[in-house]
Amino acid sequence: MKTVYFDNAATTKVLPQVVDEMAKLLNETFGNPSSTHSYGRNAKAIIEQARKTIAKQLNVSSSEIIFTSGGTEADNLVLQSAVRDLGVKTIITTKIEHHAVLNTVNYLQKTFGVEVIYLNLDENGQINYTQLSQLIESKSNVLVSLMHINNEIGTILDLKKVADLCQANHALFHSDTVQSIGHYNLDLQDIKVDFIAASAHKFHGPKGVGFAFVRKNSGLKSIIFGGEQERGYRAGTEAIHNIVALNKAFTLAYRDLEHDNDYITQLKTYFKEQLLISFPDVEFNGESGNLESSTYTILNVRLPFPPEKTSMIQFQLDLKGIACSRGSACQSGSTKKSHVLSELLTNEELEKPSLRFSLSKFNTKAEIDYVIETLKSI
Repeated sequence: MKTVYFDNAATTKVLPQVVDEMAKLLNETFGNPSSTHSYGRNAKAIIEQARKTIAKQLNVSSSEIIFTSGGTEADNLVLQSAVRDLGVKTIITTKIEHHAVLNTVNYLQKTFGVEVIYLNLDENGQINYTQLSQLIESKSNVLVSLMHINNEIGTILDLKKVADLCQANHALFHSDTVQSIGHYNLDLQDIKVDFIAASAHKFHGPKGVGFAFVRKNSGLKSIIFGGEQERGYRAGTEAIHNIVALNKAFTLAYRDLEHDNDYITQLKTYFKEQLLISFPDVEFNGESGNLESSTYTILNVRLPFPPEKTSMIQFQLDLKGIACSRGSACQSGSTKKSHVLSELLTNEELEKPSLRFSLSKFNTKAEIDYVIETLKSI
């Protein structure tokens, strides 16, 4: 059976070079990075080199890169410590954030009585920047938490604009950049965000490793108690094999960024064109059909099929070897509809089948043609 993978927003295929780097490390370097003997020093040096590579690309100090188990831990580190240690009383966010943010914010509201304000959104998932400005001007001890690229509809936040607004009003700014790190150049000296989260498995690295950027002198503290690893921000022996693999995937992602961006943009353009030819009444959720204001990797499609097709369409595609999704993979075990689309679409629109196709450098036009023909048969 032919198999086609269009669920790269959930996770990506690990590059062979990354696997090789990881295997080499596991075979040759097993010292504990906290040990003072040569085995430990060697392991520590490898971690610090990875930290420097990432910091240089983002134009920050290496001391501001903290390795974590992934984006969820990085989000939790920032949000929980900001309330516990930095005196944050108000969190401004949206209802279409990743659940790593939404559920953490909900916990902080219930446990610490933090005020949570959800910004108004337009039909494409864009925030109201005027509302944000007015809110942070009128409040004190504020943390703004907004994702750079929405993982379901691909809408892009103006990261610099929000960072400038926050800086001008002495508000902290945290952004979940899990869908953008490895896909976009970010100069964090120009973009004055205080904290970001990243995850290796979104840019062809392994699962179980990521990093947080924590701007110098923020006052943030660890939420995991134990040793003094990661400059005291994250206790626990570092998973050096994962960190090395993250670094390799990160390096390759930025080495090939321009080429991969151009190639995947062409795929997305072709996919959109073919959908419109075959299904003239197709709609694109959020701004995913707009190549200028959405990420080049995500196309969220609302098909002009009857509602009774909705519940079985993904299953039928899977039978044909096609992997895509109806929303975030983190909610795949839930019977609820996408929380993102539920905020943006009418009840009538929600009844129609929506599918998220997310692309990578490994996809081809032939695979898109196969998806189109399969949808026609359904």
